[in-house]
Amino acid sequence: MRALVRTAFVILCLAAAPVWAAGFVEGVEDLPLMDGLEGEVGTAVVFDKPGGRIVEAFATGHVGRAEALAFYGATLPQLGWTPEKTGTSTRDGRLAFGREGERLNLEFREAKGALRVRFAIAPD
Repeated sequence: MRALVRTAFVILCLAAAPVWAAGFVEGVEDLPLMDGLEGEVGTAVVFDKPGGRIVEAFATGHVGRAEALAFYGATLPQLGWTPEKTGTSTRDGRLAFGREGERLNLEFREAKGALRVRFAIAPD
């Protein structure tokens, strides 16, 4: 039931968002994948255990770092993720969020004309 409510919430938020999402990050049903990014199929690692889930996934695309930082900085709070100030630096290409006992870290790295985003979720 919780997953159904969360999925419905994601759909409603994305419908109202001024930017587009191209799907969801592999292994995380409520983490949107920014338009222009493609998930790196087969790179996701997902552990769901009683103490919380551990997820690591990657996406790559030809989008600007500033555009990706703006997308996730605006979209994730709409999905209940609270930006964390400690350890978060857009200058370093990182964002960190917390929600329901989990921490979400996003790292943005540019290489060979493409942006690679690392999504990591772990218990807080």
